[in-house]
Amino acid sequence: MLYNLHTHSSSGNSNVFEVVNRYPYEVIDVPYFSTGIHPWHIDTDKLEEHLSIIEERLQLPNCLALGECGLDKRIEIPLDIQISVFEKQLLLAKKHQKPVILHLVAAFQELIEIKNRIQPDVPMVVHGFSKNAQVAKQLLDNGFYLSFGKYLLRNPELSEVLATVPQDRFFLETDTIEEGIAEVYKKAALARKIDIEDLKNTISTNFKTVFNNG
Repeated sequence: MLYNLHTHSSSGNSNVFEVVNRYPYEVIDVPYFSTGIHPWHIDTDKLEEHLSIIEERLQLPNCLALGECGLDKRIEIPLDIQISVFEKQLLLAKKHQKPVILHLVAAFQELIEIKNRIQPDVPMVVHGFSKNAQVAKQLLDNGFYLSFGKYLLRNPELSEVLATVPQDRFFLETDTIEEGIAEVYKKAALARKIDIEDLKNTISTNFKTVFNNG
């Protein structure tokens, strides 16, 4: 079994366990999903409606995580609005004890500050990690998990970063890339200099630890 932490489209492959992202305005048409308000898609007029839908969905057994949600300094939506929406979602994750899948762009310090202040006490995974070993270490030291996907396939230097991450603190994903999760596994196994079976066992264990599922 291969595990895909984060994708926006179901592969339909029975050998892949995948957490499919479904926004509040999307129907749930997959076995397992995450749901949240992405910073790109904040609609202040519909915020309460969307938060209400998220809270209902978080109580479903096949809703495995809140997300993706987070902060993005490269978009026009003001950061204070993003932070407010993010914090409201973290409080829901805390209330319902669901892990959080994070979209983070250029706002790692803010993320750490918010986590320390709100203390959601649930696993939090930075998806699509693309930064250097220094940023990775800072996030790991603050209790975050890291998920690798698109940039692992596109950026050779990221293999060196993945090689330094403790084996109980990372996941693999496809997000929106055309390649399948098997391609990401191959690249990750090469990066960590282990065989695919060992990698499968590692990711499977991490999934069961974080999602109480598998």
